[in-house]
Amino acid sequence: MVKTPDEIALMRISGKLLARVFEMLDASDLAGMSTMQVNDLVEDFITRELESRPASKGQYGFAYVLNCSINDEVCHGVPDPDRIIADGDIINLDITLEKNGFIADSSKTYIVGDAPPAARRLVRVAQEAMWKGIGAVRPGAHLGDIGFAIERHAKKHGYSVVREYCGHGIGREMHEDPQVMNFGKPGKGMMLREGMVFTIEPMVNQGSRMVETQDDGWTVVTRDGRLSAQFEHTVAVTADGVEVLTLRSDGR
Repeated sequence: MVKTPDEIALMRISGKLLARVFEMLDASDLAGMSTMQVNDLVEDFITRELESRPASKGQYGFAYVLNCSINDEVCHGVPDPDRIIADGDIINLDITLEKNGFIADSSKTYIVGDAPPAARRLVRVAQEAMWKGIGAVRPGAHLGDIGFAIERHAKKHGYSVVREYCGHGIGREMHEDPQVMNFGKPGKGMMLREGMVFTIEPMVNQGSRMVETQDDGWTVVTRDGRLSAQFEHTVAVTADGVEVLTLRSDGR
């Protein structure tokens, strides 16, 4: 689970490249695009512009380079040429990138056009919850501290946190140990050590935390049909705290 300084240096490169993918998307108008068009745009940017590999493509039999989850879709949404992103939607784009044998993983929920205030509030709190979890990372802290910080923030605002999916160790493989849950008890769970690298990725629901998988075998939705938002960064435990390897130029 603990990476060497040289390995973290390579992961830092992957993370910075992945941040550029989101910066490209930040400058794009998603409204009116199909989710497959977004997939193809990202694949072209990763392979041609960044000369990297979209690590999700082919992983676990998944045929695309990203997950695109709209409104009540929690995670693992599948690109579709007939699914058009509409003004007022919120859409999570979850993207991975491999360079020099190491993988970075990040996601962001985009507010498309004139989304309702309730949707905007959910997205804001989900992003804040991720940062609360990141803020708990330091040597000697515990995995439970991360999950506790995330869930406490979500609950404070009247939201719930999905428990079936979580963050994970990452490096040469997309999913490594440890699992990083989005709920927990302070001081419980594995102790964090300098050199550990993992993702923090809370999925925050407007209503119940209960979810179900649709018939495509991939797309996870809220059981009550209410909105869900997710944010994710890949982080490394440093000697005195945490480094966000997928940090974008806007500091978010």
